[in-house]
Amino acid sequence: MSATLVKIKSIEQKVLAGNNITPDEALWLTEIKGADFYDLIASANRIRERYKGRKIGLCSIINAKSGRCGEDCAFCSQSAHHKTDIEEYPLLNSDRILEGAQQASASGAHKFGIVISGKGIEYPEEMESICLSIRMLREKSNIHCCASLGILSNESAHSLKEAGLQEYHHNLETARSFFPNICTTHEYDEDIETIRVAKETGLRVCCGGIFGMGESPEQRIELAFTLKELDVDSVPLNFLRPITGTRLEGAVLLRPMEILKIIATYRFILPTKDIKVAGGREWTLRDLQSMIFAAGANSAMLGNYLTTKGRNFEEDLQMIEDLELEIDD
Repeated sequence: MSATLVKIKSIEQKVLAGNNITPDEALWLTEIKGADFYDLIASANRIRERYKGRKIGLCSIINAKSGRCGEDCAFCSQSAHHKTDIEEYPLLNSDRILEGAQQASASGAHKFGIVISGKGIEYPEEMESICLSIRMLREKSNIHCCASLGILSNESAHSLKEAGLQEYHHNLETARSFFPNICTTHEYDEDIETIRVAKETGLRVCCGGIFGMGESPEQRIELAFTLKELDVDSVPLNFLRPITGTRLEGAVLLRPMEILKIIATYRFILPTKDIKVAGGREWTLRDLQSMIFAAGANSAMLGNYLTTKGRNFEEDLQMIEDLELEIDD
């Protein structure tokens, strides 16, 4: 047994015993290469099965308000600071959002997210419309209701909870130390406070980031430990697909093996949390998409993303069946 395998097994046993790994151990995991990579994947898979079982969660989203965002996030096609060819439109009405939820449910998703562009909810009328949509979803569908509406106030959080919202999504996007390279129009602490507000309101919290924006391996680990400290419930991992017209249009795609190591390392750091592979997987992982679950993920996003197309949901359902995993209901 190689020294690397001995160390991987030692860290795995530490996690299975309910103990936390250190940032240095996590960074070491991301540096594993060659044949030892498959030992890392096997360990991450065992951790997933211990804490999350063999059920795979599936979620879907609707881009309920598109474009014209005043934030300058370097990756985002919806930023008014960029020149992209996305479709722009105001907040969709409740009937259209309900239709999207019903389509998502019919496709196999058990969670559905209402997502809007912008720093936050701009007008009282928008809040009223979103709360109406949430009430309709709860009354006319069985789907778990999530929303991603930007920076959140205590008042807004309570209004959403009273309307029936079950989960709030708000990504940190990257580590605090790298955030100024990605966004300058709001502070990192505003995002942190939104997570705390959502948790204090009693909402389940979905919070993760995007990888491949120029951050270092150390900063990827920094983000993971921030999420651990915040005790979020679900961690979406997105992988940059550069979009023409944005500041990151020239970024190089992450390699599939690097992505799988990121997923595995996050499973080691966050063994009890839902780890969801979301945006960019089709472009970055290509034929290795089925390995996300062996690498430690227990959730995936179905269908289209905000401004880019996803994979046909039937292919994802078949992939899960072929792996002899179960779809969570």
